[in-house]
Amino acid sequence: MSSAYHPPDVPLDVIHADHEILIVNKPAGLLSVPGKGPELADCLIERLKVAFPQVLLVHRLDRDTSGVMVFALTPHAQRHIGLQFEKRYTKKTYVARVWGALELKTGTVDLPLIVDWDNRPRQKVCHDTGKSAQTDWRVLRSDSVESRVRLMPKTGRSHQLRVHMLALGHPILGDPFYASGEAQEFDRMMLHSEELRLRHPDGGEGVKFRAKAPF
Repeated sequence: MSSAYHPPDVPLDVIHADHEILIVNKPAGLLSVPGKGPELADCLIERLKVAFPQVLLVHRLDRDTSGVMVFALTPHAQRHIGLQFEKRYTKKTYVARVWGALELKTGTVDLPLIVDWDNRPRQKVCHDTGKSAQTDWRVLRSDSVESRVRLMPKTGRSHQLRVHMLALGHPILGDPFYASGEAQEFDRMMLHSEELRLRHPDGGEGVKFRAKAPF
């Protein structure tokens, strides 16, 4: 981990719950699943098990990222939504504050990523052995100091948005791994999962869930 683990002591923020799925607004600073060692046992899924003992993992958000996550409440839902993520049927939208002003207002980053083995869990761009990764981005507003951007990943690689913004020369503010200097001096990483679209496992209807960015 990038720093000592001090998970936030906040109540669960459940956006939606039904017989198949559970949608939660994850706080920044909380692991999605347990890490290695008892000091990293406190996490979102363990907290959810208190109220939803049958809860099952579908995907993850980085510890320092906040926002919308979907969990399954049945094995069928876990398989159904897991396949949607695998086949890229889900649509995820993030909001981020990044360092500096982007020259263009919209674009796509298409850079393959792989784990940086000497500096795990960091990831890096590698054109030889990296896995394909694409991120669409759009500037919402900016000044000389920072920009607020909407990020729409087409793939779901580890740390994808963080490394892609760094590759553009605009690291996400507060990022403990990829920002440096003044860009790192924030009380949290300014990355939030704002919206998730998927097909409901009971019937296949398209559904959309949102949580407004707290920054």
